[in-house]
Amino acid sequence: MADKKTLIIGATPDPSRYAYLAANRLVSHGHSIVNVGIKTGEVAGVAIEKPETIHTDIDTITLYVGPQNQPPLYDYIFKTKPKRIIFNPGTENEELRRMAVDNGIETDYACTLLLLSVGQY
Repeated sequence: MADKKTLIIGATPDPSRYAYLAANRLVSHGHSIVNVGIKTGEVAGVAIEKPETIHTDIDTITLYVGPQNQPPLYDYIFKTKPKRIIFNPGTENEELRRMAVDNGIETDYACTLLLLSVGQY
Protein backbone atom coordinates (compact mmCIF):
# COMPACT_ATOMS: atom_id res chain seq x y z
CA MET A 1 0.00 0.00 0.00
CA ALA A 2 1.30 3.44 -0.88
CA ASP A 3 1.96 6.00 1.84
CA LYS A 4 -0.71 8.69 1.70
CA LYS A 5 0.88 11.38 3.85
CA THR A 6 -1.96 12.76 5.93
CA LEU A 7 -2.29 16.08 7.72
CA ILE A 8 -4.60 15.76 10.71
CA ILE A 9 -6.26 19.07 11.55
CA GLY A 10 -7.57 18.98 15.10
CA ALA A 11 -4.87 16.63 16.41
CA THR A 12 -4.95 16.08 20.16
CA PRO A 13 -3.02 14.02 22.71
CA ASP A 14 -6.33 13.01 24.32
CA PRO A 15 -6.71 9.24 23.74
CA SER A 16 -10.51 9.46 23.98
CA ARG A 17 -10.74 11.62 20.83
CA TYR A 18 -11.22 10.32 17.30
CA ALA A 19 -8.33 12.45 15.97
CA TYR A 20 -6.00 10.60 18.35
CA LEU A 21 -7.33 7.22 17.24
CA ALA A 22 -7.03 8.21 13.57
CA ALA A 23 -3.40 9.31 13.98
CA ASN A 24 -2.44 5.99 15.51
CA ARG A 25 -4.45 3.97 12.99
CA LEU A 26 -2.97 5.89 10.04
CA VAL A 27 0.56 5.18 11.27
CA SER A 28 -0.24 1.51 11.89
CA HIS A 29 -1.49 1.31 8.28
CA GLY A 30 1.82 2.69 6.99
CA HIS A 31 0.84 6.31 6.36
CA SER A 32 3.04 9.16 7.54
CA ILE A 33 1.24 11.93 9.39
CA VAL A 34 1.50 15.60 10.29
CA ASN A 35 -0.41 16.57 13.44
CA VAL A 36 -1.84 20.09 13.50
CA GLY A 37 -3.86 21.48 16.35
CA ILE A 38 -4.15 23.91 19.23
CA LYS A 39 -3.05 21.38 21.87
CA THR A 40 0.56 20.64 22.67
CA GLY A 41 2.10 17.21 22.84
CA GLU A 42 2.47 14.37 20.41
CA VAL A 43 0.38 11.64 18.90
CA ALA A 44 1.69 8.42 17.34
CA GLY A 45 5.23 9.69 17.91
CA VAL A 46 4.67 12.92 15.96
CA ALA A 47 4.59 16.34 17.63
CA ILE A 48 1.47 18.47 17.32
CA GLU A 49 2.29 21.71 15.51
CA LYS A 50 0.39 24.93 14.98
CA PRO A 51 -1.08 25.62 11.52
CA GLU A 52 1.91 27.70 10.44
CA THR A 53 4.34 25.50 8.50
CA ILE A 54 3.02 24.78 5.03
CA HIS A 55 3.55 21.16 4.04
CA THR A 56 3.44 20.70 0.28
CA ASP A 57 3.75 16.91 0.18
CA ILE A 58 0.33 16.11 1.65
CA ASP A 59 -1.96 13.60 -0.01
CA THR A 60 -4.89 13.93 2.39
CA ILE A 61 -6.12 16.39 5.00
CA THR A 62 -8.46 14.78 7.50
CA LEU A 63 -10.53 17.25 9.50
CA TYR A 64 -11.41 16.94 13.18
CA VAL A 65 -12.38 20.60 13.65
CA GLY A 66 -16.01 21.74 13.55
CA PRO A 67 -17.17 23.94 10.67
CA GLN A 68 -17.45 26.99 12.95
CA ASN A 69 -13.67 26.80 13.57
CA GLN A 70 -12.60 26.08 9.99
CA PRO A 71 -12.66 29.52 8.26
CA PRO A 72 -9.38 30.72 9.87
CA LEU A 73 -7.78 27.55 8.48
CA TYR A 74 -8.89 27.99 4.84
CA ASP A 75 -5.69 29.72 3.67
CA TYR A 76 -3.55 27.13 5.43
CA ILE A 77 -5.52 24.28 3.87
CA PHE A 78 -5.30 25.66 0.33
CA LYS A 79 -1.61 26.58 0.58
CA THR A 80 -0.97 22.96 1.55
CA LYS A 81 -2.50 21.85 -1.77
CA PRO A 82 -3.74 18.41 -0.69
CA LYS A 83 -5.13 15.94 -3.20
CA ARG A 84 -8.07 15.17 -0.90
CA ILE A 85 -9.92 16.49 2.15
CA ILE A 86 -11.87 14.12 4.38
CA PHE A 87 -14.65 15.76 6.38
CA ASN A 88 -15.12 13.41 9.33
CA PRO A 89 -18.55 13.28 11.01
CA GLY A 90 -19.31 16.65 12.61
CA THR A 91 -16.90 18.58 10.37
CA GLU A 92 -19.09 18.79 7.26
CA ASN A 93 -18.82 22.24 5.67
CA GLU A 94 -20.41 22.86 2.28
CA GLU A 95 -18.60 26.20 1.83
CA LEU A 96 -15.16 24.62 2.29
CA ARG A 97 -16.16 21.61 0.20
CA ARG A 98 -17.17 23.85 -2.72
CA MET A 99 -13.97 25.88 -2.42
CA ALA A 100 -11.93 22.65 -2.43
CA VAL A 101 -13.70 21.27 -5.50
CA ASP A 102 -13.16 24.62 -7.27
CA ASN A 103 -9.44 24.18 -6.52
CA GLY A 104 -9.34 20.65 -7.93
CA ILE A 105 -9.26 18.94 -4.53
CA GLU A 106 -11.22 15.73 -4.02
CA THR A 107 -13.55 15.83 -1.02
CA ASP A 108 -15.20 13.09 1.02
CA TYR A 109 -17.80 13.32 3.73
CA ALA A 110 -16.53 10.15 5.39
CA CYS A 111 -14.86 8.70 8.47
CA THR A 112 -11.11 8.19 8.29
CA LEU A 113 -11.29 5.33 10.80
CA LEU A 114 -13.95 3.55 8.77
CA LEU A 115 -12.11 4.06 5.47
CA LEU A 116 -8.99 2.53 7.01
CA SER A 117 -10.88 -0.40 8.51
CA VAL A 118 -12.46 -1.39 5.18
CA GLY A 119 -9.32 -0.83 3.11
CA GLN A 120 -10.68 2.16 1.18
CA TYR A 121 -8.37 4.85 2.51
